[in-house]
Amino acid sequence: MAFSELLDQVGGLGRFQVLQMVALVVPIIWLTTQSMMENFSAAVPSHRCWVPLLDNGTAQAGVPGAPDPKDLLTVSIPPGPNREPHQCRRFRQPQWQLLDPNATAANWSEAATEPCVDGWVYDRSTFTSTIVAKWDLVCDSHALKPMAQSIYLSGILVGAAVFGQASDRFGRRLVLTLNYLQMAVAVMEWTSTRARALAMTLNSLGFSFGQVLMAMVAYGVRDWALLQLVVSAPFFLCFVYSWWLAESARWLLITGKLERGLRELQKVAAINGKRAVRDTLTTEVLVSAMQEELSAGQATASPGALLCTPGLGLRTCVSTLCWFAFGFTFYGLALDLQTLGSDIFLLQVLIGVVDIPAKIGTLLLLSRLGRRPTQAASLVLAGLCILTNTLVPQDMGALRSALAVLGLSGLGAAFTCVSIYTGELFPTVLRMTAVGLGQMAARAGAILGPLVRLLGAYGRSLPLLVYGAVPVLSGLAALLLPETGSLPLPDTIQDVQNQAVKKATHRPPGHTVLKSTHF
Repeated sequence: MAFSELLDQVGGLGRFQVLQMVALVVPIIWLTTQSMMENFSAAVPSHRCWVPLLDNGTAQAGVPGAPDPKDLLTVSIPPGPNREPHQCRRFRQPQWQLLDPNATAANWSEAATEPCVDGWVYDRSTFTSTIVAKWDLVCDSHALKPMAQSIYLSGILVGAAVFGQASDRFGRRLVLTLNYLQMAVAVMEWTSTRARALAMTLNSLGFSFGQVLMAMVAYGVRDWALLQLVVSAPFFLCFVYSWWLAESARWLLITGKLERGLRELQKVAAINGKRAVRDTLTTEVLVSAMQEELSAGQATASPGALLCTPGLGLRTCVSTLCWFAFGFTFYGLALDLQTLGSDIFLLQVLIGVVDIPAKIGTLLLLSRLGRRPTQAASLVLAGLCILTNTLVPQDMGALRSALAVLGLSGLGAAFTCVSIYTGELFPTVLRMTAVGLGQMAARAGAILGPLVRLLGAYGRSLPLLVYGAVPVLSGLAALLLPETGSLPLPDTIQDVQNQAVKKATHRPPGHTVLKSTHF
């Protein structure tokens, strides 16, 4: 591939790539806080029904002769499943007989209770305000919380659907300036083959740091509206400096924009201290070096080619399934930290911290084992950790939390791998469309993930069974993909087919060489 040689000349891993990486990782960190914020802005505080006897101001604790508030609570609110005050029912009339030391459950009946017709009283010791408390998303309305999460993630799905193809048509930088959904591939296309996995892993680590940052910010800001403002404001700065980011020269050249591609290459050569190379780069040199790629790149590549072209169809289906598995299971679990333990701040930090060595380990495995086995293993192991949790008793909270954190770190490793793998599986003319399709699948999974929690009404372990089975099956399907480690990025559909032919013709003796290759 001629562009790989040009990139090596101007510097495939130098000062420019470092600056570009930093400029892109910063918004990734803050983008993660947006995704994880609902653990805190939509936290469900302890609550009980509002009752006049307790909450209309007549109860006066500490006043001689005044009833004890604990006694008033006992006669006003029935006990719940965990023997704490019921969160969704209250007595129609005070049950004074329950103050008798000999009172038993027979002293009241379900018929004596009613829903919280006058609203709820919320514990504001941890969070001063959440959207759950603001709009009473509890009891009969508890399903609205995961629905709200799914609606938010639906917006990201629309962005992935629109901007992936737009990046292939109008360029990476223009779309990136408008949104930060496509930033990972902008890094990949400016990085040499040997440093591709490192660049994408560093990019993926931005999500890990973002989870830790989210816990720290949420710990200091306990009001949901103010928290939303704090995590959103930094994007104005990202918008301002995004105009400095370089457009993908690979994309410019393949789409015939030679003059702009030449200017970008010359700028990178200058930043990387290769001024002699910058002075020798001309349009004639580019045309001569990339004649074959330029002629092949003139053919229009439609999104339908991802499914209809031999050599791309199976790649598209399997990689999309891997994206879906990540989004479905990760967001289904990570946006419901309250079910894993009482200290959601600590859990959020642990998920981010454990994610860091998992992704660094993935980088090592990608170079030693290859893309395909690493992708398969990360998904399967994550799913097995989650499935194991269905066998752990509810009272073993520490073990359940540890397995959940390990499962989420495995999904983080799977995300790192699929981000790298997808970019390497598809040619430049369709790369962002393929990544956009994968992101669409991830967001579709993320939309469905929170809704699966509603299956808990039919069986406590049922959501975990679903969350665990999907990544296991997707990991097994990943074994159908070709290995792309150490191969240069394909620029055209023909490049992909040429790689397939080379692989087929270099099989060991005793294997049949297929004339038609379908991955």
